[in-house]
This record gives sequence, structure tokens and C-alpha cells, in this order.
Amino acid sequence: MSAVTAWHADGGRSAPPQRAGGVVLDMTGLDRIHSINTERGEVVCDAGVSLHRLMAVVLPLGWFVPVVPAGRGGTVGGAVGADVHGRNQYADGSFTRHVRSLELLTADGSIRILTPRDTPEEFRATAGGLGLTGAVLSATIRLLPVETSLISAAGERARDLDDLLVRLTEADPRHRYSAAWIDLLARGAATGRGVVTCGAHAPLDALPRRALRAPLALRPGRFRWPPPALPRSWLDGRLGRTVTGLSNELWCRVVPRDRTGALRRIPGFFHPLYGAPPWYRLPTRGATVRYGFVVGHDRDDALRRIVRRISRRGCSSAVGVLQRLGPGGAGLLSFPAEGWAMALEFPADLPGLEQLLDTLDEEVADAGGRVRLAADSRLRPELLAAMYPALDAFRAARARLDPDGVFTSDLARRLGL
Repeated sequence: MSAVTAWHADGGRSAPPQRAGGVVLDMTGLDRIHSINTERGEVVCDAGVSLHRLMAVVLPLGWFVPVVPAGRGGTVGGAVGADVHGRNQYADGSFTRHVRSLELLTADGSIRILTPRDTPEEFRATAGGLGLTGAVLSATIRLLPVETSLISAAGERARDLDDLLVRLTEADPRHRYSAAWIDLLARGAATGRGVVTCGAHAPLDALPRRALRAPLALRPGRFRWPPPALPRSWLDGRLGRTVTGLSNELWCRVVPRDRTGALRRIPGFFHPLYGAPPWYRLPTRGATVRYGFVVGHDRDDALRRIVRRISRRGCSSAVGVLQRLGPGGAGLLSFPAEGWAMALEFPADLPGLEQLLDTLDEEVADAGGRVRLAADSRLRPELLAAMYPALDAFRAARARLDPDGVFTSDLARRLGL
């Protein structure tokens, strides 16, 4: 059998797996929801079921998807393969923490049932294993109980990075969901300023009277059609920094210094860019490079150096989201680890981007952190073991499940996974 890659959309800041000269299996056709236990809050479904569709089915029954990643197009299989995390990682962990069992098609054609208790090493290799142990066919998932389909949201402005870290630290015990947007163009005393957004599922008694008629209805929200994409050249150089800097300044001023109790619809809260005003999004033509990393809570000095480095670089198209993570994921290659995580996005044609990212890799590795492999396309192999201490255990488990390396990808070959 020739080498293949199984693809599930993970719904995060990732690209489909690449397999030069090989076969990529699209698993999204497996899209059945087999059963829902409304008493225990468990669902059994195929790996190709989208998280958005799953949410739409279980929400009217008083249950919610345990982890909602940054994007809207993820599937259950993608969430397993990348062990995705959402804004509630600090409270609820990453996706595979809520998976009771997996049905895995291995390279020899057999179907294996993996559980955290009965097959711990194989389960941990598949959870966050980037599709390298086989093709996930189905999963049994624990859901979160909710009373309504609305989010009680709060927003706070932070004047600089130190203020941002304090506000995130204080927000996590009080809210199920929290994350922060960072102005990566701000410099000087304002370096690292941003906006913290928090929230929790609204209780029934918080709803206005008109919403009580259908408290669990999934309200789609008002997604604005994006404006025409701007040429990349419009956002490069001094003009681009001026335009984006003004947009960032306006965004910081629009958000109140401290706002609580606003009721938000689920799509608008979890995927705010779909409903953001056109002046904030400034979409551009051209490819982007996504980069995610995490460093320990005790290494905020490294985080400060990274933010300052990007700020000095003055990239007008850079996107930055900061989050405080709790205990790590279940998988041997799971990205989430206790510490400060950032998701970044740069234009692919940014001059000196490769050297900048190489420098960030070294900074992260020296701080005992790691980069997010599901979003990686250029990490040097020699840094991998320092970032992922369970690497040898993953390789051993993968060798047992797929001794001939049938399931592979360009990333796996580059990093020797």
C-alpha cells in the first residue's frame, strides 16, 4: 500500500496536511451522528461530522460541544488529530480530554477501539497525533451541559502586556472562556496592549423575556459579507502600518475599559471576525504563514521578548491572540501545555520572515516551550525533541500501529515523526 495522509479539518489555525507525491484521504464523507445519550451527555458520531453541525444538533437538547476551536470548519476527526483547544482550555482542557473512545482504521486494514484506560499509549499517540497512527472513523464524546444558547460576555482593555497578563490570570477562575487580542504594532509603553474577551454560558435567569420562548435555539448571528480583499501592497510599508495602526487604535478605544454581562450569540462570541466591522478585518490577498507557540507561566520574560521583537518588526498584517493555558493535553504530541500560548499569522511574502520565525523557534525552545505542529511548515527537526519530551514514546506507539509508515505526511517526513 502506498503512503497516504488522512485529512480531517481541525477548525483551528491550520492547513490541510500535505503529502507531496502521495495520496490524501478526505474523511469528511463520514458524517453520521449515531446516537446521543441526553442523560449522560454523550454523543457517538463519525469523525467527519463538523463541530458546527454537532453543536446545532446537541444544543437544543441542553448540551454543548466541549471545545470550540478558532475556526468554524473543523470536524471531530480533525479535533482529535490536532487535539484542538479553545478559549476554555484552562477550565476544560483540550478536545481529547472529552473523548471516551475512538474507532481507528490502522494501516493493516483492521479497526481498533482505543480508550484512555484500555489502550493508553495508542490513544495518547492518536490524540494530537496529526493522523499518523491511522484514520479516525468515529468517536464517543462527552458534552458540556448548558441552560441557554447565549454567552454572558465581558471585555476589558489592557494598557500593556503586563496588564494583559494580569487581566487574563484574574479572568480564568471567573469565566469558562477567555482570550486576548494583542496590538502587535504598539510600541514603547503600550507594547503588548490589547483587549481581553471573557465569557460563560448564560444561565436561564439571565435571559430577557423574549429569549425565554426558545432559550436553547442556535441563533446564527449576523455575519457580514467580507469587503473586497485589499492588495497586500496596500498594507505593506509605512502606509500599511499607518492604516492598521489606526484600526488597532480605534478597536482599543471602541471596547469599554471594563464591560460585563453582555449577552452574545455563540457564533459572534467564538468567531468574532465573522461579524467584525470591515475596518477591523482589513482582509488582504496573498498567502499567510500561521505560527503558534506556548511558554511556561514562569517564562513570561520570553513572552515579552517575543512580543517586543514582533512589535519592532512592524508587520502591519500580523495577527496575534494570547491565551493562558492550564494542564496539558492527553496526547503525546498535544500542543497545549501549562503556560502562555500565542497564535500568530504573518503574510508569507514578509521580507525576512524565515529568519524571524527561526529566531522565535529558538526563543521558544530555550524557554522550554513548544510550537504548534498542526500549524507548522518549517520547524527545524533538531528543535523538536526539546519541545516535545514524549517524542520517543510517540514514535514507539506509532511503530506498533503502523510499522511500515503507511500513514505519513510532509511534516512527518521533515521532522522524523
